[in-house]
Amino acid sequence: MTTAPHLLAAYQQLLDLSQGMLRHAAQGEWDELINRETEYVSAVQNLAHSTETVSPSPQAQAQLRPVLRRILDNESEVKRLLQARMDELASLVSQNSRQKSVLSAYGKQGGVVMVPRETLS
Repeated sequence: MTTAPHLLAAYQQLLDLSQGMLRHAAQGEWDELINRETEYVSAVQNLAHSTETVSPSPQAQAQLRPVLRRILDNESEVKRLLQARMDELASLVSQNSRQKSVLSAYGKQGGVVMVPRETLS
C-alpha cells in the first residue's frame, strides 16, 4: 500500500514551509519568518486533523518518516538560529542599558569639570 496522496501532499507542504522558514532565518529575514510561521502552524493543524481521522498505515508511516525527519531537522535549525538572534538582541539591550547608565552618571554632574587638586597649584 502506498501513502494516501492527500497525506503526502500535506507533509510535502509542511516540508516546503519549513524549508522557507529556515531560509528566512538563515538570511536574518525575521519579519518574513514570522509571516511564514502562521502558515506553518495552520499546515501542522491541518495535518494533525488529517491523521486523527485516518491513521496512516505502517507502510505509509515508513514512507513519510524521512519527510518528517527533514521537517524536524529544519525546525531544530530554525530554533537554533532564533536563539542566536535572541542572544544577540539581549546583548544589544544590555549594552544600551550600560550606555544609558554612563550617560546618566555623567549628565548628573551638570557640566562640572572635575580636576585633581595637584594640578590647581
